[in-house]
Amino acid sequence: MISLASVVDDVYDVHGTPQELHLFTHAFQRLDESAMSELPTYMKVVYTAFLNVFGEMETELAARGESGRIHYAKAEMKKLVEAYYKEGTWFHDGSPPTFDDYMKVALKSSGYFMAATASLVGMPEDFVTSHAFDWLETHDPLIVQASAIIARLKDDIAGHKFEQERGHTDSAVECYMRQYGKLEEEAVKELEEQVANAWKDINQECLKPIAIYPLPILIRVVNLARVIELLYKKDGDSYTHSSNLKPMITSILVDPVL
Repeated sequence: MISLASVVDDVYDVHGTPQELHLFTHAFQRLDESAMSELPTYMKVVYTAFLNVFGEMETELAARGESGRIHYAKAEMKKLVEAYYKEGTWFHDGSPPTFDDYMKVALKSSGYFMAATASLVGMPEDFVTSHAFDWLETHDPLIVQASAIIARLKDDIAGHKFEQERGHTDSAVECYMRQYGKLEEEAVKELEEQVANAWKDINQECLKPIAIYPLPILIRVVNLARVIELLYKKDGDSYTHSSNLKPMITSILVDPVL
């Protein structure tokens, strides 16, 4: 789902016209084959791929008596697409948001909430209950909010220059500079402080797991934030430029230190 979500992100950032994106967003709110009729061919390919993935997930979950979980993955995908559409509207309208308005949408468009929910869908453990999904779906728990902040800000700090070269909408860096009158270096430093504070919040939450979301669920949430720290460094975006990860993967899997 994460790979397909990246393709959808590119549709909104690069390929779609405003009219096409409106149709695409509407189709995702339905997530049904009948919603494809008005989509251009390239969008139908992406949309069909998502329907197939959800169908496969539902079949596997039904065999375990857990088909109801797919609702949560679909709900988060719908929210993610809505966030992509809002960002696309800012770009096409030429109306850059304030930092505060940007973050309200960008926390969702980071994909973190979708990825975190999808990561729980397949967990076989009994403690992954509907209450755990409801807890995650609200986006309110401090550990979830903090993890989403890390995902959004690390991505924007690492990739904002590349995105500006591609003509994308402003990132957190540009929005922060504009709202607070900061130079780029100052904005990046202050956003990095927000990331550091978010990690403090995560550490605090991991010290007090409760029955609804026990430690294994919290660790699943935290591990996604850890991946973000690995992918997005000050000197580059290794999610977009995945070849940057080759030396690290080689050192772990090919030439491990025994």
